[in-house]
Amino acid sequence: MSRFDEEINRFGTHSSKWDTMEAIYNVPAADGLAMWVADMDFRPPACVQKAVENMADHGLYGYFGDDRAYLESIQWWMRERHGWSVESKWIFTTHGLVNGTAMCVDAFTAPGDGVVLFTPVYHAFARVIKAAGRQVVECPLVQREGRYEMDFDAYDTLMTGNERMLVLCSPHNPGGRVWSRAELKGVAAFAKRHDLILVSDEIHHDLIMPGHTHIPMAVIDDDVAERLVMMTATTKTFNIAGGHTGNVIIPDDDLRARFATRMAALGLSPNAFGLHMATAAYSPEGAAWVDELVVYLDGNRRLLDEAIATIPGVASMPMEATYLAWVDFAGTGMTREEFTGRVEQDAHIAANHGPTFGTGGETFLRFNFATPRARVIEAGERLQRAFADLQ
Repeated sequence: MSRFDEEINRFGTHSSKWDTMEAIYNVPAADGLAMWVADMDFRPPACVQKAVENMADHGLYGYFGDDRAYLESIQWWMRERHGWSVESKWIFTTHGLVNGTAMCVDAFTAPGDGVVLFTPVYHAFARVIKAAGRQVVECPLVQREGRYEMDFDAYDTLMTGNERMLVLCSPHNPGGRVWSRAELKGVAAFAKRHDLILVSDEIHHDLIMPGHTHIPMAVIDDDVAERLVMMTATTKTFNIAGGHTGNVIIPDDDLRARFATRMAALGLSPNAFGLHMATAAYSPEGAAWVDELVVYLDGNRRLLDEAIATIPGVASMPMEATYLAWVDFAGTGMTREEFTGRVEQDAHIAANHGPTFGTGGETFLRFNFATPRARVIEAGERLQRAFADLQ
């Protein structure tokens, strides 16, 4: 696994995470650690790199045709890795899953409709919902023993009848939860009770920490299929987010027809680079690489958690999935400006600000630890120094 320890200089490569860090967070590029945008600082598996090299060697970059191998690779991956049988006709390809979410909002809701989010949650959901002229309906998650849980009785009281869609993040970003079968059944029942289209964003479903198992919403209950939209992608799993390739998978005929109509109306079609990379990634070689990656990420998680645990008043939420640590600074008694300033100006670390994830994120920062281990160790030491007066 030494490949994950290689420190690759990403400055000057148009990297959103590294090249815009100083402008956005005022964290100096000279010695700053970019731990915000959710992409990894690792090269993808060799099979993905080889697919891109084959395209370059061929030297022609025309329209992509005959997508059978691409669709079959998705079907193979979902069946072998997630125990989920997918028909090829269910699969749509979008320009990533933020675009997929926006397409769902466009296809299944109207301006002014409510879209339900369990907050805090991935910030792009609220952004696209608001931009489309829909209303974000926040259902706050509950912290019990340091982990997030759902309170459907409370959520029932928040519904007004104007809601048309629920977007679930499974596994949860930023809290790192792998939802249990009972919780997922609760989500499905809640969606049915309030007649909501259920969009399940499962982009982190391959990044599951040892000892935990992700369950696709699609296998929870046969009844959920009539209102279910699944979203998956190779992009987070294999660090190829720049390929902007995601899959919206819709088992129901009526929902699929409605989605297809909007895709056609907007003239959307995928890019060849993303399709070639995804096809190569969803393979036995890609699977072996992911297995090694998860072990490495779990080691990084443990080291960062151990460092944070030494800082009084700071707590990292126990992680079951993703590579994004959700760290609560409430116990320090500091204002958000103060603890954020210490992280950015003293520790020189750029981390996502909690309030951008919605209600419940006010005292948190999100740290991306999908980076070589030496950087994770350095980040932990910097945080310890920045809050040394508390110890």
